[in-house]
Amino acid sequence: MSIIPKPVIFFASIVLLLLTACQHEITPQKLYGEWKYIKLENPGDNPPSTEPDWKLKLEHPSIVFTKNNELAIWWDGKILTHGTFRVDAKNIRYKEVLPNGQTHEFPFYVSKLTDNEIVFETLGTDGSRVTAIKQ
Repeated sequence: MSIIPKPVIFFASIVLLLLTACQHEITPQKLYGEWKYIKLENPGDNPPSTEPDWKLKLEHPSIVFTKNNELAIWWDGKILTHGTFRVDAKNIRYKEVLPNGQTHEFPFYVSKLTDNEIVFETLGTDGSRVTAIKQ
């Protein structure tokens, strides 16, 4: 015998199902295109800091995902970094090509992805959190 009435269990199950279904899965197709940075935070700074809006508007930072799974981060009209990417569950795995030709792979943890907005971050003391909108 259950202490929780069946209608309550049914309702809770429906709510849980809806919440689970609303989780957006990351696919390369959802990432393709240019995403303009609208907010850049450095939560690991002491104290935490945010890049000023005027600087973001002036220097036009963005991240570009192409259909051949290449990624480039642009800042002030120049490529800041480039490489390739792949999707791993809720993360973007970025393999950066370093100036000496070697590569370095690390994750971008994606906390939000809609058709027109993405929030992703790197962790650690020098980590940053980016909010960007699709162009």
